[in-house]
Amino acid sequence: MNLFQLGDPAYGGFGSAPKFPNAANISFLFRYAKMANLPKFNEFALKTLNKMAKGGIFDQIGGGFHRYSTDTKWLVPHFEKMLYDNALIPVNYCEAYQITKDPFYLDVLQKTLDFVLREMTSSEGGFYSAYDADSEGVEGKFYVWTKKEIKEILGDDADIFCLYFDVTDGGNWEGNTILCNNLNVSTVAFNFGISEQKVHEIINSCSKKLLKVRSNRISPGLDDKVLVSWNSLMITAFAKGYRVTNNVRYIDAAKNCISFIEKNLFVNDNLLRTYKNGVAKIDGYLEDYSYFVNALLDVFEIEPNYKYLELALKLGHHLIDHFWDSENNSFFMTSDNHEKLIIRPKNNYDLSLPSGNSVSSFVMLRLYHLSQEQHFLDIAMKIMESQAQIAAENPFGFGYLLNTLSLYLEKPIEITIVNPENSQLCNSLFKNYLPNSFMITIQNSNQLETLSKYPFFTGKSFEDKTSVFICKDFTCSLALHTLDEVNSTL
Repeated sequence: MNLFQLGDPAYGGFGSAPKFPNAANISFLFRYAKMANLPKFNEFALKTLNKMAKGGIFDQIGGGFHRYSTDTKWLVPHFEKMLYDNALIPVNYCEAYQITKDPFYLDVLQKTLDFVLREMTSSEGGFYSAYDADSEGVEGKFYVWTKKEIKEILGDDADIFCLYFDVTDGGNWEGNTILCNNLNVSTVAFNFGISEQKVHEIINSCSKKLLKVRSNRISPGLDDKVLVSWNSLMITAFAKGYRVTNNVRYIDAAKNCISFIEKNLFVNDNLLRTYKNGVAKIDGYLEDYSYFVNALLDVFEIEPNYKYLELALKLGHHLIDHFWDSENNSFFMTSDNHEKLIIRPKNNYDLSLPSGNSVSSFVMLRLYHLSQEQHFLDIAMKIMESQAQIAAENPFGFGYLLNTLSLYLEKPIEITIVNPENSQLCNSLFKNYLPNSFMITIQNSNQLETLSKYPFFTGKSFEDKTSVFICKDFTCSLALHTLDEVNSTL
């Protein structure tokens, strides 16, 4: 498993400095651990997420992740904050929480999504692209502290805060301190002779005070353009975040962004790519279409409004009609009606962003399972077959495609929850790590009736109590009503 060999056993992550988060590879390690029953892959992925969340690459008081770490320990980031990182990384913490049930991962997930809601969301519902690394011409100035400053702001609580976040007189970076955490709460509690609960309370209240002071500093420059592709990744993150937290603000943010894209960036049945100051322009690329279809399906699984599925199917057909290269069994980056380029480029590598081809193969599989339209499966297969060999030889560059292959090879579990009034049963399913599954929640009989024309929903009936249908490989269970029945079927 040569992806694992690239791993840093001490601090997690892949390779040496600079270190990027590589979200798709972490997701693949989780899947591979489950598929091959090899816990060491889980352990490595969790170690990476722990070290990132405790390091300077994570904004300890404001939430959200910086772009990459300049060192192997995740301490000194390149301080830029990109929307796509803060969309891709939370999905890893969501998975980590489902696997371990450890609230630590849930906390990182929520802090990151809350940061995006607070600081990267436009009043219209789109998400901004990035914050610069520097303010007042100095990189990181907005984010770092001196011990003197912290003592002035926090008074008596400063000693506890400084011990927890490694704040020293000399600092850990150019005379200042990048907040990071290498100590357990229990150690701090023992040191000060107080309870762990008390330490948590002090850290939280101190963090709020510092965040308030920081918000009065001169902020880094904001790139306020809205990109369909990155916004779509963010919709997915909010949908997945909602599943494990039940925080309605998250699903609302996802739905508002879909409405924003439909209203401003979907013109004459074509997606546009970018929006700024009320103007949308540039024909959408492969990644805009594929990421957006994926986002629509993620929200559809939670709120199965048929308009989301109709639009996803329509855009799926559009992809095949206008982007497909039948000679080479993959998608072009640009459509056949895009402004003419000397050559139509392609990208197959999953690096800081998943490639349009990898995501397209994933959404084609999803659309096939919902609609049973054979050509979606054919296209997905052709992409996977054309890339499988190179992905196996270079897993680092094909994390997202490997996740898609794992979905195809394992055959997805199709879970339909009808009438989700049994919250214990539903929460257990939502918080369960079921990577290769589609889970759709039907709220009422009208929804089921409207959707019954799609093969996924045929033969399922609405009852006055929560019922769960579990299907795999076109074989379905009877309606299941208890957690025991669901777990034993899974």
